[in-house]
This record gives sequence, structure tokens and C-alpha cells, in this order.
Amino acid sequence: MPQSDFVPVNKLLASLPKLEYQRLAPHLEQVSLALGQVIYESREVVKHAYFPNQAMVSLVSILENGSTAEVGMVGNEGVVGFPIFLGGGFATNRAVVQIEGPAMKMEAEILKAEFRRGGALQRLLLLHTQVLIAQISQTAACNRHHLLEKRLARWLLTAQDCALSNHLQLTQEFISDMLGTRRAGVTVAAGTLQKAGIISYSRGKITILDREALQATACECYEVVKSEFQRLLATERD
Repeated sequence: MPQSDFVPVNKLLASLPKLEYQRLAPHLEQVSLALGQVIYESREVVKHAYFPNQAMVSLVSILENGSTAEVGMVGNEGVVGFPIFLGGGFATNRAVVQIEGPAMKMEAEILKAEFRRGGALQRLLLLHTQVLIAQISQTAACNRHHLLEKRLARWLLTAQDCALSNHLQLTQEFISDMLGTRRAGVTVAAGTLQKAGIISYSRGKITILDREALQATACECYEVVKSEFQRLLATERD
């Protein structure tokens, strides 16, 4: 299926040389990821990889008591399903759709075979994994040291980048699960941002009104991860 059929397109796929993409194209299936859809569970064999076009998938850690916290986010810059090409095969976290939208789906065995060929796809998958590791590390520090309001601002900026829209369908309960905090805390933090005119929130829908102010409110973690992605992508282009 031609790459031009999908706008916007996944950045990782778009970075592939034309001939390499054309080899992959017959194995890519366009799917629509639904809000709250669980792509795979922890300790489950990962059977498909997903390249989001305009969706966001959260990698969620789940404790024995049922508590959850997001440890990573994947949007149109990368791929969901890294255990496939890293060789483990089994997921260590739950992958759940945070923002619905289109994505490209590929069978695990196909991606594994393409990865073993080497070339641009292999390099890009490894670079994206490095960015994801940086994001997970930064998230661990962020959750420990930064105020909830700043963490929420950082999270909303990343969500907006993935959705390519100022309008996000996100409930406070969903956000609290991802940030690993109580819903009451998210209510207060979101209320502060709303009073400042940075966002508006109503019935599970958040609208970002002032991105510049949201960036000024967020902790440095958003820029750290974004800069790492841009640095590694520039390395690949060189």
C-alpha cells in the first residue's frame, strides 16, 4: 500500500529509503487504534508491531496490587513492539492506546526477518529504542522529583505531539493511572492549568489553548527527550 495513502505518516517509516519502504509496504496493514485498546499485556508474546500515524500508545507498569504507572510513550516517531526485534519476544509492560488514531500493523515474524537483514530499518529501530530507553529513564527521575503540575504539562505536550491536535480525549482517571497518582491530584493540577488559561477541560476532553505557556510550565524532561530524538534522527540522516 503506497506510503502516500497515509497522512500523517509514521516518522520512522517515512525515514526509510524508498526501496526499503517498498519492500515493507505489502506487509503493512492500516488499522485504527481505539482509545483504551490493549495491544498486548505484560508477559505476553508480542505477535504484531504497530507504527502509529496519529495515535499514542502508553507502556504501563502494573504492580501486584493493581496500581499502574506509565513508563514510556510511543507516538508517530516510533514503533510499539520492541521485544520482537530485540529478541526477547515477551512484553514486560502493558501497551495501551492513550490517544486513538490510525497506525500501521506488521506481523512479528516479518519485522524480525527485516531487522535481521540490517540496513536502514535496523538502524532506525535501534535508534528509536535508544530514545525510548532515554524516555523511560527520564520518566523515572521525573516521577520522583518533579511536581505533578509540571509532570502533567510535560505529559500533555507529548500527547499533543502524538495526536497532532490541540484537542485530546483524556479523562482525569486515565491520566491519574498513567502518572501513578491519585485522581484528586490530577484534578488540582489540571484546574491550575485551566485557571491560567493554558488548557480547557470538560467531560473528558482537554484542549490546549497556549502551547508556549504549557512548555514554560513543564519540567525539563519534555525537552530532554525531544532533543535526544532529534539528535539521533540527525545522526541517522548523516
